[in-house]
Amino acid sequence: MSLYRSAVRLLPACLRVTSRRALVTSSARTKDHDLHLPTPAGPLGTWATLKPRPEKYVDTEADIDPSVTDPLRHPDYFGVRELFTMSDLFDARVHLGHREGSLNPYMAEFLLGSRLGHCVFDLERTAQLLRDALNFTAHIAYRGGIIMFVCRSPQHVHMVERTAMECGEFSHCRHWPPGVFTDSTALFGGVTRLPDLLVLLNTLDTVLEQHGAVKHAAKMLIPTVGVVDSNCDPRLVTYPVPGNDDSTTAVRLYCKLFSEAIRRGKAEREKSAVV
Repeated sequence: MSLYRSAVRLLPACLRVTSRRALVTSSARTKDHDLHLPTPAGPLGTWATLKPRPEKYVDTEADIDPSVTDPLRHPDYFGVRELFTMSDLFDARVHLGHREGSLNPYMAEFLLGSRLGHCVFDLERTAQLLRDALNFTAHIAYRGGIIMFVCRSPQHVHMVERTAMECGEFSHCRHWPPGVFTDSTALFGGVTRLPDLLVLLNTLDTVLEQHGAVKHAAKMLIPTVGVVDSNCDPRLVTYPVPGNDDSTTAVRLYCKLFSEAIRRGKAEREKSAVV
């Protein structure tokens, strides 16, 4: 019992010594860092604010515009808006559509009117949607995604295949068998990585039937960029580009633009060392 009482008597003294030692240590630190902590003479619980950081410790990254460091916040990180002009679209005859009798009702909003019984596209809408499609394609290439060019037109097969080879991507310009995306394991005999983006230079397999890749990509949630003519259905295309899909000059322009967008995305990926 006496030992317990002696320990109780010594306890306040130990606390006082410990608190003094802590205060001495704190006051010694304040001399180096100008940090004012409460002292026994001052009111306990009152803390002074820290002095601002010196200029040499200012974080410069906070002053950088996030649009420079984050490609998704930049409206045109890859500079695809400068790839073409309205004159380029007009010279490539992108504005020419099919006859009025074959007009799809869902394409009426993209038309400027008709002339001599043929639909005429609004090139301002086409330019806006084409830039969005090019920007999205460049972002997919920037992140190392697989891009597949799809075309069913016989006169444009070699052009599309050559474009895919030049930019290091894939193409499918033949008959589209069922189950390429929806049943790829049984069709190819193993786990197959599906493409991350489809670029369709025309979305019709025949005159009236939609290309099977459009439906299968929609089922597998694969985004699509497709050139939709006045007789096409744009509802299942993620990024529709209203324009002429029959003229060779127009298809050549599309191939040139998408190929350059992919190259810019890959070049920026190598520059930024994206994993």
